[in-house]
Amino acid sequence: MSFTPGGAGGKAVFVRDMFATIAPRYDVANRVLTGGQDERWRGRAIAVLAPKKHAEILDCCCGTGDLVFGLLRAEPTLTVTGIDFCEPMLERASVRARREAPADRLRRKGGALRLVQGDVMAMPFADGAFDGATMGFSLRNVVDIDATLREILRVLRPGARFVNLDVSKAPNPTLKRLFDFYFYRIVPLVGGIVGGSRNAYSYLPDSLTHHPNANELRDRFTRAGFVDAGYQRLMGGTIAIHYGTKA
Repeated sequence: MSFTPGGAGGKAVFVRDMFATIAPRYDVANRVLTGGQDERWRGRAIAVLAPKKHAEILDCCCGTGDLVFGLLRAEPTLTVTGIDFCEPMLERASVRARREAPADRLRRKGGALRLVQGDVMAMPFADGAFDGATMGFSLRNVVDIDATLREILRVLRPGARFVNLDVSKAPNPTLKRLFDFYFYRIVPLVGGIVGGSRNAYSYLPDSLTHHPNANELRDRFTRAGFVDAGYQRLMGGTIAIHYGTKA
């Protein structure tokens, strides 16, 4: 399915409603479609962030909380805030929190968890509120990448790093053709069966089509105001971890 937005607002509503539809089976679908590798990729992204003890970390477009809980497993003293504009996704994150990061256990370790419903392009946080930020598999879905990067920069403290994990365009033409066959043909089929919506799992691969390649996205980090912007390629460049620091 190709998505033709009816303006920026049209895309936002479409994406929110799409994620609401697949929220109940989203985690299972992710594990099946990646063979469980998505957890390893998130671990690599958290290692790039390298959060310090007791830091305040923001996870943008947190969904059901994969990066939120990964951050708390890696460093239980963190205060992690997850923000997402899709209420059913946040509800799933809340259910997981009771199992994976109960408040009493976090308090004993010095950590904390907040889940906030809000738009990552206009976040309800003060300037310089966080020591670091992450985003996983979501930047392709925002209405305006550049505005989102500037908003993330705004809520970071000087010296804080933003790390973005997402699918990317492999530089090797043969690998790109193989990945495209899987991403555009197999993912909608399997996602439809496991995730419950073939339309949603057709849009998600489609969202890569007009997404910047790895070099272009790094440059957009720089134009947004991040310094020392760069990226790491995983899986032959089909996955990329981009990062930048607030000066």
